[in-house]
Amino acid sequence: MKFLRTYIEISNICNLQCSFCPEVERDNKILQVEQFRKILKEVLPHTEQICLHLMGEPLAHPDFKQILEICEEEGAVIHLTTNGTLLAKYGFDTFLKSKAIRQINFSIHSYKDNFPGQDIRPYLYDILQFSKEALTEAPDLYINYRLWNLLENTESKQENKDIIDHVSDFFQMPINERVHVGHRKSKNITGRIYFHFDSRFKWPDYNDPENGSKGFCHALSQQIGIHADGTVVPCCFDKEAGIPLGNVLNQSFDSILNSPRLINMREGFKNHLLVEELCRKCTYIKRFDKKLRPENAPT
Repeated sequence: MKFLRTYIEISNICNLQCSFCPEVERDNKILQVEQFRKILKEVLPHTEQICLHLMGEPLAHPDFKQILEICEEEGAVIHLTTNGTLLAKYGFDTFLKSKAIRQINFSIHSYKDNFPGQDIRPYLYDILQFSKEALTEAPDLYINYRLWNLLENTESKQENKDIIDHVSDFFQMPINERVHVGHRKSKNITGRIYFHFDSRFKWPDYNDPENGSKGFCHALSQQIGIHADGTVVPCCFDKEAGIPLGNVLNQSFDSILNSPRLINMREGFKNHLLVEELCRKCTYIKRFDKKLRPENAPT
């Protein structure tokens, strides 16, 4: 079994608290360096990409540089998602010279969510200057500016427009090439730098109403998650380990992949059945409703 990506939560602690990201109810946990090495070695044969988060801000990990060095030593392909506020702390070369990092996603909308009324330009400048250096120092690095607050209020739309204008001005893009929010989720700015647009989503909760037993998800076929305490979960939305599938710190990853609960879930998704209660309460899963059309139904 090989996943497109595996989420390894190196820390569930974040230096910000965004309104669109729920608070973690679990105890604060930081994955120790040698624990990370053990987990990485176990999962690498089963995944194409590693994401260094599930909850938490990966750059807030006290040994982030060591984590990154281990990824390089083991030949891991890293997709890094960060709010970007700690970027300058490490120096740009930490990321630009890394042999492991293939993509960095900046959650641009996090700044205004935490610091309303403050000038966003100093925050943006670090990210934009980093991106500009990446164009020459690491041209193969993909960079996404995430604006995942579409379809909200007028203020959010104006904030997005201001951000888009700041970015366009920084890269001195001609007025007819400026980026505007449309129906496309991804829009190239220059090189391998992109805007990525999406609407806000809600993490599922056991207190939510059920949406039905029919559905499809890419969990356990394209992705799997591991919390900072080693607990394996089916996807990045299971933030409180409501569906624990095992613990990779005291079990082999292979044995967990062959556990009855995991197999039951995976087979359920293949047959468009949501066998776990949390999945039946997940609204994000509705994005895959096209899989339930008759022409795609199992025979």
